[in-house]
This record gives sequence, structure tokens and C-alpha cells, in this order.
Amino acid sequence: MILSKIVRYLRKKYMPADKYARYVGVTVGKNCLIATKHFSTEPYLITIGNNCQITDDVHFHTHGGAHVARRQYPQFDVFGKIEVKDWAYVGSQSHIMPGVTIGEGSLIAAGSIVTKSVPYGEVWGGVPARRICSVSDYIERNKPYNLASKHMSFEEKRKFLMSLPDSRFIKK
Repeated sequence: MILSKIVRYLRKKYMPADKYARYVGVTVGKNCLIATKHFSTEPYLITIGNNCQITDDVHFHTHGGAHVARRQYPQFDVFGKIEVKDWAYVGSQSHIMPGVTIGEGSLIAAGSIVTKSVPYGEVWGGVPARRICSVSDYIERNKPYNLASKHMSFEEKRKFLMSLPDSRFIKK
């Protein structure tokens, strides 16, 4: 028993997040970037599609709140499956609540608490998360700041970004 706890701890600590997700039972598609290991106590209720990015410290919740009902109904338990469709992005420190589906090609802003399903191609954010704009609108707004640096090495990107004037960066 103690040995299995140690092994579980070591796997969670040292196993790459995408492998850990599959190990605990999350269904993960192809070509995903997963940087979290917070998959609730029922990870088998979570499905992540192809080409998704789940960033650092995202929490998936497949159940919750049942404890307060157990005073009247001792066996009370409620669960919700979570589905993240293809090409979705979930920003750092977001919480995805039971029963939520994140639509294909949608973007969840960092720090959001998603309590409702998100339709195809929308940007949602906030607490609780709500619609901000379409992904098309997001792209149009940010085109002037596109620096096309995705495939540069760390050092190439650093030199490139440090050489640019402030006008090339997003300002809020």
C-alpha cells in the first residue's frame, strides 16, 4: 500500500503530463500539448480531442458539491463528463467544471472558471467564464501583432523580440 502511494506520487511528479493523463485514464487525441496533471478523481470521464493545448495548472472537475446533500441522502454523488474538442486551447489556471464541453477551435482565457459549455470557435474568459468574442475576431484584432516567430529557436526568438520597437507588442 505504501509502495503504491510512493509509485503514484513519483509518476505524477516525474512523468510527462501527456503520458500521465493517459496513464490515469484521460482519453487524449493526437498532437496535443498538455501541461497539467489535475484531472479530478474520475479522469476516465475526461476526453481531449486532437491538436489541443491544455496549459499549466488547468483543473478538470468531474464531480462536486455532493457532500452537502449527503446529510439527507448519504449515498448522494453527481458527476459530469468533460470534453475538449479538436483544436481547443485552455489557458493557464482555468477550471473546467463537470458536464462542460469546450467546442472545436475555441479558446479559454487564463484563469477562467468554465461552468457552461463553450460553442465552436469562441473565446471565453472570466469568473464565471462568458463569451468575449469569436476566434475570428480575436485573430483580426491581433493580426497587427503577429510576429511569426513560432519556429524560431529560443535564442533566435530572444534576439528577434529584443530588437523590436514597443509598437510591435500588444499593449493593454
